[in-house]
Amino acid sequence: QMQLVESGGGLVQAGGSLRLSCVASGSVLRVFSSNTMGWYRQAPGNQRELVATIHSGGMTSYGDCAKGRFTISGDNAKNTVYLQMNSLKPEDTAVYYCNAVIAKSNYWGQGTQVTVSS
Repeated sequence: QMQLVESGGGLVQAGGSLRLSCVASGSVLRVFSSNTMGWYRQAPGNQRELVATIHSGGMTSYGDCAKGRFTISGDNAKNTVYLQMNSLKPEDTAVYYCNAVIAKSNYWGQGTQVTVSS
């Protein structure tokens, strides 16, 4: 099993920044060293969309909503992934979910609310 705990969400004005963190824990981490972690978001009435992912080897990918403004990074020793969000816009308002794919299983965190005021 695997647990993901997000933190760092909140209310910010447009143009501001936030840093989200996601800490992974669980027995599966002791068995499989290779994984992909990432962030997705879901706004009311919208489908969940990709924000960014990072493989344990360091390769990253970004959704269109994140390119040029958000940066994903990870600390393998701490089993933690970060999402630095800059130049936030009101349309970035959503619940941000941490995701992990390990051994072909998909895990989700409970989500953290990000609200960007205009």
